Formats: sequence, C-alpha cells, structure tokens
Amino acid sequence: QVQLQESGPGLAQPSQTLTLTCTVSGGSVTGSYYAWSWIRQPPGKGLEWIGVIAYDGTTYFNPSLKSRTSISRDTTKNQLSLQLKALTPQDTAVYYCSASRKLGFPITVSEYDYWGQGTQVTVSS
Repeated sequence: QVQLQESGPGLAQPSQTLTLTCTVSGGSVTGSYYAWSWIRQPPGKGLEWIGVIAYDGTTYFNPSLKSRTSISRDTTKNQLSLQLKALTPQDTAVYYCSASRKLGFPITVSEYDYWGQGTQVTVSS
C-alpha cells in the first residue's frame, strides 16, 4: 500500500517560488509500477492536475502551468518535489501528491489510486 505525505511552507509570498515535498512509503519513486503527480484544489473549485513524473524521471505538465512548474525526485530519500514559480494569490490551494498504477502519463485525476492528505498553501502578502 503506497502512502504519501506532503509537506510545505503553508504561507508563501506573491512572486516567490513554492517548493513542496512528498515523502513516499510502500513504493519506490523509481519503480515501474507507478506514475507520480501533483494535483491541487483551489478554494471552492475542482481538482486541477499540475504535472506527472514517470518512474524513469520523465515529466509532463499541464500546459496552463508548464512555464512555471517543475517536478523532481530524490531517489535516496524516496521523495518527490514540486516547484511552482512566480506565485500569485490564484495559486492558493490544497496541494496533493498522488500515485497512479496506470502506465505512461496519466493526466486526469480519476486515474490516480493513492493520495496524500494534502497540504494547504496560501499565497498572500
């Protein structure tokens, strides 16, 4: 059973870069069984897929966020990271780390089987 735990700053300033970390247990970020994504939910809105990293490190991003987003992994710590640049208040959301057993690059939230509990990020000056 894969377990995911997000961590982050909670509060961020506009124009800054946000870095979130996801610690994975019960599965390897380099194993071929899973694809790993970041997904967010702004207040009062639906879930929005941000981007995915495959077992081999290849990434694919939501076109609307691609210019500001990067996803990486630390294989020694079995962790994933999300960086989101040039923050605005519209980036305020609960951010989730998730895992899919579907091969390739699953880009819809319904394809994800395991979810962390989420971490709130508020962008405000």
